[in-house]
Amino acid sequence: MKAWYFSSKDRQLRFNDGREIEIGVTHEIKGRPVLCKHGLHGSVKILDALVYAPGPIVWRVELSGKMDKGDDKIAAQKRKYLSGGVDVSETLREFARWCALQVIDLWEAPDIVKEYLQTGNEEIRDAARASARAASHAASAREASHAASHAASHAAAHAAAAWDAARGAQNNKLKDMIKKEIESDSHN
Repeated sequence: MKAWYFSSKDRQLRFNDGREIEIGVTHEIKGRPVLCKHGLHGSVKILDALVYAPGPIVWRVELSGKMDKGDDKIAAQKRKYLSGGVDVSETLREFARWCALQVIDLWEAPDIVKEYLQTGNEEIRDAARASARAASHAASAREASHAASHAASHAAAHAAAAWDAARGAQNNKLKDMIKKEIESDSHN
């Protein structure tokens, strides 16, 4: 089964295992895998793998042997590293800005915030953060209460479907960005 896995920058297995991670290598564990306790983990969806990421190094892996499958991850006896080994820190920052831009119309974002999200200019990041924080504190409790009441009345019917659609779109966007990064890295 193909999956995604993130490692730390040292490219070693965690939890005092220390084995090196490299493309073409297959790691194996003894015994039956158990989610979150014992096994070589991975996630079918890259967004799920990101939740468990101990670092920014992404790998495309193949899980095999006995497996314990959960909703968002799998523990397997074997994990082979097919491609990747790429530090995607910048891509993850770009993805986070893209996600924020998808909901920018839900609030009156200050211009500096919009500029940062659109450009990724690190020189204005701190100013954008401070401006966003100030804008969120400036919203009155009355406005928040009204918005929450209005949102709650409409949210129940649409929440599950909207969440699934948004999550699917985010997963596809991140997967495309990461695949492009891996392909670019393999050509260098």
